[in-house]
Amino acid sequence: MRADRLLSILFMLQNGGKKTTKYLAEQLEVSERTIIRDMESLSMAGIPVYAERGAAGGWLLEESYRTNLTGMTPEELLTLLLSGQSQLMEELGIGKQLDAAYQKLLAASPRSVRQDAEMIRQKVHIDGAGWHSVHEPLPCLPVVQEAVWADRQLSFRYHKGEDLVERHVSPLGLVAKRSTWYLVAESAGELRTYRISRMVDASISDELCTRPPGFDLAAYWEHSVQQFKQQLPRYPAMVRLTTGQLSRLQRERYIHTIRHDSSGEMPGWTVAHMEFNTLESAVFIVLGCGPEAEVLQPPELREQVSATAKAIWQVYAPSPSHHNAEEI
Repeated sequence: MRADRLLSILFMLQNGGKKTTKYLAEQLEVSERTIIRDMESLSMAGIPVYAERGAAGGWLLEESYRTNLTGMTPEELLTLLLSGQSQLMEELGIGKQLDAAYQKLLAASPRSVRQDAEMIRQKVHIDGAGWHSVHEPLPCLPVVQEAVWADRQLSFRYHKGEDLVERHVSPLGLVAKRSTWYLVAESAGELRTYRISRMVDASISDELCTRPPGFDLAAYWEHSVQQFKQQLPRYPAMVRLTTGQLSRLQRERYIHTIRHDSSGEMPGWTVAHMEFNTLESAVFIVLGCGPEAEVLQPPELREQVSATAKAIWQVYAPSPSHHNAEEI
């Protein structure tokens, strides 16, 4: 609706400052001519928007103008801004609604809260995609968080394989992957990622950090995850499974579905060509599907799944002595 678009333009100018016609058109999926007409409509309605000419020009909203949509406290606003998981919302098909809600929350908040919200988006990233979740002790997390917030350099001792190493870094941001926390930092001119649960101790320096120009935490994390995935070993397999299990496995980050075909299968079942990381991980994942998955290829995976399932049965099968005891 046009009214929604006009509000979206107003929020983007208010929260993000100067915006070009091209940027607004791309974000709202309309033509640049439509954006120009919308600006004329806002101006005629008494909204103080104006154009700044030149190569670095764009549309601006007078600083004195601010909408007031809600009476939420700054703490409540920051909590909501931090808790949103855009990737999960995209999967549900409501990513644009989440962004619109974010814009409205910022528009309704004072400048100090808007600045804090922007700092959070730059320094904390929540990755909600599939990953095996294990609760880890995090004794160093409060110190690391303080260093990130204060832009102070950080020193820590860190388990790297069998070794205990020392690191002195410039913290840039925190990434939460389910219950696993990571520190993204600059060390010796390179960007690196550290698993916080592997830190033995940490201390903050008085020396300030210099943030790399244009650094984007979310973009860096996604790029590093993609690089990590490309370096992983690949184990191809063909599996017959229910469509429900296929949907579940497709949400897991380290299982790649090449193609699947339900033709010729029973309703609710499909045959999928998939790539796991290793034989061992494939066995673990297939067994996790229970009777809703059957390995078709390769034979070694099918045999390993069968052998493991038999071993599990031996553990849980009732013994003859157990039967006798129950009968007595």
